[in-house]
Amino acid sequence: MRLPHCGFGDHRCVPVGFWGCVVLGLVLGCAPTENSEFRLSEPKASTLTNHPPPLPPTRPPSEPRPAGLLLNDPRAFHGYTLIAPLMSTKTYLIDMNGHIVHTWTSDALPAMSARLLPNGNLLRPCQLPENERHFTHSGGGGRIQEFTWDGELVWDFRFHDARHLPHHDAIKLPNGNVLLVICERIPVKEAEAAGRKPHSIDGEYLLVDALVEIRPTGRTTGEVVWRWRVWDHLIQEFDPTKPNYGAVADHPERIDLNYGVGTNGVVVAKGADVAKLQALGYLGSKSSPAPGTLGNADFTHINSVAYNPELDQIAITGLTFSEIWIIDHSTTIGEAASSSGGQSGHGGDLLYRWGNPRAYRHGTNADQQLFGPHDVQWIAKGSPGHGNLLVFNNGVGRPREMYSSVEEIQPPRDATGRYQRPPHRPFGPAKPLWSYHNPVKPTFFSPTFSGAQRLPNGNTLACVGMAGCIHEVTPQGNEVWKFSLSHRQNELPMLPPPPVNAPPLPPGVPGMPAPATPMLVPGEPLFRALRYAPDYPAFIDKDLSPKDNSMAMVDAEG
Repeated sequence: MRLPHCGFGDHRCVPVGFWGCVVLGLVLGCAPTENSEFRLSEPKASTLTNHPPPLPPTRPPSEPRPAGLLLNDPRAFHGYTLIAPLMSTKTYLIDMNGHIVHTWTSDALPAMSARLLPNGNLLRPCQLPENERHFTHSGGGGRIQEFTWDGELVWDFRFHDARHLPHHDAIKLPNGNVLLVICERIPVKEAEAAGRKPHSIDGEYLLVDALVEIRPTGRTTGEVVWRWRVWDHLIQEFDPTKPNYGAVADHPERIDLNYGVGTNGVVVAKGADVAKLQALGYLGSKSSPAPGTLGNADFTHINSVAYNPELDQIAITGLTFSEIWIIDHSTTIGEAASSSGGQSGHGGDLLYRWGNPRAYRHGTNADQQLFGPHDVQWIAKGSPGHGNLLVFNNGVGRPREMYSSVEEIQPPRDATGRYQRPPHRPFGPAKPLWSYHNPVKPTFFSPTFSGAQRLPNGNTLACVGMAGCIHEVTPQGNEVWKFSLSHRQNELPMLPPPPVNAPPLPPGVPGMPAPATPMLVPGEPLFRALRYAPDYPAFIDKDLSPKDNSMAMVDAEG
């Protein structure tokens, strides 16, 4: 069977790897991949090798691809996959044949994903009505809902004000509390007083991220019981008269207030595409000073949060820093705002960071390994690689070639569990333990959204977010399951990269190439997809028989 493409594209103008005319002819979809390339950086992971055969002819870019199941190999891990289309108020649970087995319906679009809880409830952050929004932010939410299996709304909590807005991700902790990613609007004068370089912020605010832990207290209420703020752990070497002054290279546990200029670039979209991305919160609203743009005020752009109950630690991905960060959750609110306390003894300072040592002056462009990443996860107990980190590496700004990959890394720790870093060197490892990308690299690409999950049989589920495509691959890189959410495509423009031989940019100064080239992207993006095993507690005594023939109906029901 010839498998069709899944399109891709960008909604931001970003520095990316070099594109030639030949590549442009290939990158308009997710090519069929019965055998897909992988890298194995350390012998202890595996001794397997893989030499994929030539790919079959690909479908012309202009030909629409069908929605629904595209591949279901017996080697796939049997289970049920949860998806929350970003342009839909519905959340779906599908079986291995792509049939809908359960549906939840909300009154709002997601912000930006959903999780099935062990008790069968659905946790789903969602967007606020436009008339309730104090300000907009990419992936912005402000409302967290929990539904029973039967669709009863048992928690409908709003958390937002003129300074704070949840965005992107939320998780339920083992204690029943909910951990949210939020942003804080820091006025320009306040940011400059803390050591931010003057005139480096577009607009009136710098958007700086934080985490808050909410204990539900009623059907619509909750209270903050823990918080962690990027703003409490800054370093700047710009102005010795301002707070947080010090050598960035001497303080990798802190976050450089002047690194980069936030989320790079400007979206040049038109028509229905503008309205769609505005609805997702990734563009300014029609009433914003610059509709359809995304400036440099988005300082850290944390887009995912993961919790490790064995370590009582939190992992987050910072898109603009192209890093994974780990912090201590065992702290009090006061300790989380300091550099002491908690099991680590370091308060809320970063315990570990990986992906871009330039961000703390311990590397060059050549040392960067993550490029606009999303969805860091600790590999769960019972799955190969337990305790390691898995992350979707979107590849925005990757040198020479723009493509996405999935990386598994094993943070180095000593016998006491503390993260190790050689003196005057970046955090390890030097390379991922395991990495997956498509052999036709640009065809496995999403400039934003996306995620990855290690499954109990060792396979990895990867959601290529902007394409609305979900792939399952074996440790050897063979694709064994593939699902496409939608056949529709939209045209979004994307800036070309600087030339390959362009001089390297100074640390923290992203490139801003100019004219736009249109690319095709699918119309049904996903933030992530999660697979649950048949014995997951949520499924006890539940009807999991197919309710509809195919997920193709999503286009009609949206």
